[in-house]
Amino acid sequence: MSTPLPSSAPRPRRWPWLAGSLLALAAAGLGLWQWRAWDARTRAAAADLALRVEAAESRLDALRRDQRAQQQRLQQADTTNRVLRDELLGIGQRASLLEDTVSKLADPDRRGDQALRLDEAELLLSLGQQRLLIAGDLDGARRAYALASGVLEAIADPAYLSLRQTLQQERAALDALGADPRAQALAQLDAFAATLGAAPPAPAAADPQAPWWRRAFGSLVEVRPSDRAVAVQPADRIAALAGLQLEITLARAAAERRDVAGYRAALARAEAWLARLSPPSPALRGQQARLRAIAARPLSPSIPTLGSTLQQLRQLRAD
Repeated sequence: MSTPLPSSAPRPRRWPWLAGSLLALAAAGLGLWQWRAWDARTRAAAADLALRVEAAESRLDALRRDQRAQQQRLQQADTTNRVLRDELLGIGQRASLLEDTVSKLADPDRRGDQALRLDEAELLLSLGQQRLLIAGDLDGARRAYALASGVLEAIADPAYLSLRQTLQQERAALDALGADPRAQALAQLDAFAATLGAAPPAPAAADPQAPWWRRAFGSLVEVRPSDRAVAVQPADRIAALAGLQLEITLARAAAERRDVAGYRAALARAEAWLARLSPPSPALRGQQARLRAIAARPLSPSIPTLGSTLQQLRQLRAD
């Protein structure tokens, strides 16, 4: 019996499925590659955009700084312009004043040279008056008035003739004063101080009209009242003489200041010290009278017409 041959049945075909899988894989790979390429481009674009934004912000900050600097420069320029404008206005005002002054000086009716001379004369008269009243400088006042007289002599205007006459009278009053009263008082005070000494008081001469017992025993017995304190001891006399010299020094300092009250008060105290040094006698009374005469002397010159020329000049210029 023969064996039956196997039947030749058709096998299933697998290649279409494999081809589809390959195509799917290829499509997936292509899609992944495209996505990665797109992602790379997107990241590059984002990075570039970030750099551009950062650069733009940097430029914006720089522009803001430049703007602030420009604003500060504008403010400084504005301030400088205001200052320059004020200075220009001041220069304009000064130029206007100078122009007015020059026009006044150039005006033939006003006679600018005469105005200048009158200004100089007024200044000299004012200086002379101040030197005499404040400093007591009689020589300085005379020189200032002499210079003012020379300036007024150069003015030919007859309207100032009375002013020159008043100035001559005032100069004559200044010349009649002689030396400075303060210097004279100080010289007399120094001469009086030079006569003072520390010698003990000399016995008084016998009075021919005194009683016989005083004439007989006056050289042996000295009688003085008990209510007077006359320094006899050397130490007391030295102290009294020092007090007298101190009061004379204070009087000299007051005379330098032209302090009449202090000067006379110091000399009054010096007169009391004289009574302490010497007993009552004609010599003591002579010294006291001499000291009172020195105290009565003036320390400042007295001119009733002082300043009349200056006052008259100002009145003439005001008219």
